[in-house]
Amino acid sequence: MALGAQPADVRSLMVQEGLRLTIPGLLMGMVAAALAARTVGGMLVEISSFDPLTFIAGVVLLALVAVMASYMPARRATRVDPILALRCD
Repeated sequence: MALGAQPADVRSLMVQEGLRLTIPGLLMGMVAAALAARTVGGMLVEISSFDPLTFIAGVVLLALVAVMASYMPARRATRVDPILALRCD
């Protein structure tokens, strides 16, 4: 953890960096999924290949996983005492 930084600031920064990488990935994944749905749509019988609820649920679930994947290591890092981390034994 940075010396003098507040734990909440460090957690916020790490989550923001994680989301900065996640959002473009989610957007590209949505485009790829929409294209794949159009391709597979001809093979489906009596089922819609483009269900907005499913797309939204998938994006929300992946975004929550990304936030937790960023937050949990950030929380752990803020619990380390900087003085103890810098001390060499």
